[in-house]
Amino acid sequence: MSQLVFVSGLVVAMAYFPRTSAPASWPRSIIKTIPLLLFAVAAYLGGAGVFLVAGLFLSALGDFGLSRDGDGPFLYGLSAFALAHVLYILHFLTLSEAPFYEAFVSTPIAAIALVALMVSTELWLAPFTGALRWPVRIYVIIIGAMGLTALALPLGWSLLGAMLFIISDVILAIELFRMSETNRHRKLAGYAIWSFYIAGQALILWGGLTT
Repeated sequence: MSQLVFVSGLVVAMAYFPRTSAPASWPRSIIKTIPLLLFAVAAYLGGAGVFLVAGLFLSALGDFGLSRDGDGPFLYGLSAFALAHVLYILHFLTLSEAPFYEAFVSTPIAAIALVALMVSTELWLAPFTGALRWPVRIYVIIIGAMGLTALALPLGWSLLGAMLFIISDVILAIELFRMSETNRHRKLAGYAIWSFYIAGQALILWGGLTT
């Protein structure tokens, strides 16, 4: 049953692709929210840990928030994803049984590169976020901590999923704050964001179900 729900989530996620760059609407929001709700149900039915189940559910709430227009829904979505990453941190700590700074021992190059990416957002991202500068900064720190915690895991589905999630967020930040509404690459960015995001979440879930 868990695998059937998981596959159903992937099918709905595929149905969202034509709407990645469409204007905000209730049908778009509903279709975008369903995949992670199904992932959360799959995690619960599969006996995954509570941190993973709750993280997937909060991600669904984040998807809903980011599918709407305006700073209010954006902050709602950003907050939901920040909390989801905190739960993923706890989930990864449970899997690895090691502190996040273990990443600097086991995978030092990747850990340093991730920290460098976080610091670099002060140059290419923060100056363009306006009133959202501090919420975005806090989110960068949290997702960076999630990435470091994942790097302390052995190479596997969960680690790969976490890295794909971070890639999707980097592209999303570029689309939201550095691309104009008329930029010819916005549609491609929408496809890339959803591809990396769904793949990342699916692999995090699969890693939790098979560990």
